[in-house]
Amino acid sequence: MALPLLPGFSRRRNVSARPGSLQPARAASSPLCCPLSCPAPELRGRGGRAGAVPGGAGPLLPAPQLEARRPGALSGSGLSGGVRTGGEKFHKSQLCGYANNVPMLFDNKPGIGGELLPGQTLKITNSVFPEAIGSSPPSWIAFDKQVLCFDAYFEEEVPDKNQELYRIRHCKIYFYPEDDTIQVIEPIVKNSGINQGTIVRRQQIPLPSPHEDQFYTMYHFNINTEITLYGRKYKIVDCDLYTKNFLRKIGIRLNPPASLPDDPYITEREKRHLASTNPFHPYERFDTLKQFLEFYGQVLGFSCVWNDPESRLSGPRELVLRYYLSDDTIDIREVLPENSGRDVVPYFLKRDKLPKNAPVAPYHPGTITNYTLLNVLGKPERNKGYYIRDILQTGAVHPEYYKDSDLKIGAVINVWGRQILLCDCDEFTKEHYRKKYGIVDFTPIEYKALPPPKPEKIIPPYNGFGSEEDSLSSCMSVVVKAPHKDYRQFLVKDRYGMDSNILRYGAKLITDNAIDKERKFIISFFLRDDTISIFEYAERNSGIAGGKFLERSRIKKPGQELFKSEPSEYYKAQDLFVGARVCFHGHNFLLVDADEYTFNYMEKNANEFPMADISVVLNKLKNMTESRAKEIRKTFATTDPERTNVIGYNTFRNWIVSVAGGGFSEHEIMTLGRHYGMRDDNQIDLLLLLTVAQDKLKKNAFEYFEQLIAVFLYNDREKCGLLPYETCRTIFKSFKLPLPDGLLETLLARFEDDQKKVDYRKLIHALNWRENQIRVFKEEKEPPKRADIWNQLPRSPPVTGIRYPPLLDDLFGKEE
Repeated sequence: MALPLLPGFSRRRNVSARPGSLQPARAASSPLCCPLSCPAPELRGRGGRAGAVPGGAGPLLPAPQLEARRPGALSGSGLSGGVRTGGEKFHKSQLCGYANNVPMLFDNKPGIGGELLPGQTLKITNSVFPEAIGSSPPSWIAFDKQVLCFDAYFEEEVPDKNQELYRIRHCKIYFYPEDDTIQVIEPIVKNSGINQGTIVRRQQIPLPSPHEDQFYTMYHFNINTEITLYGRKYKIVDCDLYTKNFLRKIGIRLNPPASLPDDPYITEREKRHLASTNPFHPYERFDTLKQFLEFYGQVLGFSCVWNDPESRLSGPRELVLRYYLSDDTIDIREVLPENSGRDVVPYFLKRDKLPKNAPVAPYHPGTITNYTLLNVLGKPERNKGYYIRDILQTGAVHPEYYKDSDLKIGAVINVWGRQILLCDCDEFTKEHYRKKYGIVDFTPIEYKALPPPKPEKIIPPYNGFGSEEDSLSSCMSVVVKAPHKDYRQFLVKDRYGMDSNILRYGAKLITDNAIDKERKFIISFFLRDDTISIFEYAERNSGIAGGKFLERSRIKKPGQELFKSEPSEYYKAQDLFVGARVCFHGHNFLLVDADEYTFNYMEKNANEFPMADISVVLNKLKNMTESRAKEIRKTFATTDPERTNVIGYNTFRNWIVSVAGGGFSEHEIMTLGRHYGMRDDNQIDLLLLLTVAQDKLKKNAFEYFEQLIAVFLYNDREKCGLLPYETCRTIFKSFKLPLPDGLLETLLARFEDDQKKVDYRKLIHALNWRENQIRVFKEEKEPPKRADIWNQLPRSPPVTGIRYPPLLDDLFGKEE
């Protein structure tokens, strides 16, 4: 019941610090509770009896006798109740809120000031995570990929089956804290006859009535408790270690775990299955599993022979016996020779245990066999007796089977009446007997004579028709096949890119004819098929037409018989070198020079060409001059009076010829000269380089020459106009100069001085196509004269001089 407002007062309570006084209402509103949630204040006189003014009429108590009741004294929503003093919280709980970022309505909130309403209980938690510490991310981030796993079971009634009245079904309960969803899965049991797998799909599950408007949370789960999911009770018996730690951290005291009960019907089925799989004769226990696991895949192999009395003319029959260590079984295969006339069968003896005394005569009635039967119940109806086997095995006959200890080289075994001799065995069998039985003698038994040697094939001599290879192939088979070519050599030595694999030599004819002496030839040797072609240069007014002198083909070495059985020898790459004398179809040639590619190829493959191997040539010269070291040093010192440590190539060649006395070929002398010589490399025209560079800069519209000068001046601290090579290259790269790396490096090297510094002012001035444009030109060469064609043969770079001190050091060691 609300009290009427007094004159000069408002419904908003403004209680002063002095008890017993009332103040007028303030104009400003204060954030207190609304009138619906805060009833009118009770007025109590000093006499202790409460008074009210119904309808705004009636006498009021004097001000000194009235006291405004403190808001904390309100209890519930009525005016009756005891006086509350010393309260600090007077808020009303909010019923609307969020759970896992989902708006929900809560009806279990406490009353005014956080006091519990009638029937409410305080939920005490001892969480290890204190409140208001750290950030509060949403649950789908805080509990991402976290799952609580519980072991549970439930009972299911079976009303329509006599064998089982109920079933115990084991299951897994998964709780996902990120969204408070639950999933129930039943593990699949083999041959259960029940659709197993997912029982409850992942979803939020409400609590049982009367709290069906709420959902299960992580606080509802514990070990050794029951939960109800959609009317079915699940008994939680245990959980995994992660779930236990998680529940302990959030303040849940875990119960002791329980055990999963077994389903009585499944247990009965397992007993029946074990009973059905028991052996019929449990007293006969032969444990062969260990032997099988230990020796699985290990087989002993023997070569044996059987003298078949029905086939004495064809000789003994070869057999292969295999003994399996895993189960002591034996199988035998027959090795049939070609055109034996016998049918091919898979096995001579099928795999089985081989008895030693087989075959045996059939048993007659009354004979004691392997097993003895005992009549225990006589003959009941239908004239059928009941028998059991004799457990004591009285009178049982145990046949003997061949073991690995019975098999050895030289032993004769009985294979169902056939006497087979073991003659040899493989390496695994030898190692087995060596380790297990200590046998070391494995001498094989020769049971057949050695085959006669094959008659030597006599090749008839070459008849002159076709090539020698074609004629030889007609003698190898009835059907003539093309001669085999060396395709590996063809693939490896064929032309690839700029590597031609062709060795070219300059040659002259060895003749007394003055006209033929002046003729010049190019001999080309093709490495891919060892063929040779010869080309002759035409000279003006010589009277000899130049051109192709010899068609490309393989050339035989001279001095060989034409009609012979042995294959002829042909010229190889090793037979051609500078200074060699060769004879091609009656023409004698002297090889006088070679191109640079030939020299480089022979030096690169020095193991195939000893005349180009510097170590071989140097050792050869060392053996010739080792005893005259002082004399040779004195000779070189006399030849070089100015102490330049360099002598001319002709002087060096004459010295080698005088020392070797004809023991050195011209190619070996040139190998020494190329190794210790000095060459003049062809200089590239600087103007041509600058022309190409300016053309590229102009096409790319590069005009940042002033900025280049500024950066170079900034890096030139000494202002000398010179900078190191790497610094200049880095600055040009930073400006993205549109020049190839090779051209830029060549230009930097041309403008580099002896101290490895680049004059950047001159270089930039030369590259500035705006101020210093260089006219584009093309170098025109005059066509060579016909008389000078011979000089256009590719030659090795000329050696201007020989550095003789390194040569003397390699020959005689360093002079002290």
